[in-house]
Amino acid sequence: MDKLKKFGLMEKIVHELEDLKNSQQAIIAKLTKIEVDNIELGDKRLEKDLPDMHQRVSENLDTIAAILEDFANQTENFSNSNNIAALKEQEALGK
Repeated sequence: MDKLKKFGLMEKIVHELEDLKNSQQAIIAKLTKIEVDNIELGDKRLEKDLPDMHQRVSENLDTIAAILEDFANQTENFSNSNNIAALKEQEALGK
């Protein structure tokens, strides 16, 4: 795989990880809303299961955030060490 294709794939993965992180944050927000609404309702099943669900999703979010940070750094380092900006310029000029 050439360097530009590899970098493009790396950038795509960074964006997908960002989307995944945002999705997990949205799930946490929804779980929190359900937990708050259930304070008034008092459903026993929700009281029992929601805290565990919230914890698991939070742990997943922490893992995704760590992977995203590491992979974004790896992508930036790859770009810098392979002079991707110059390669993109050459490609744009048709060389």
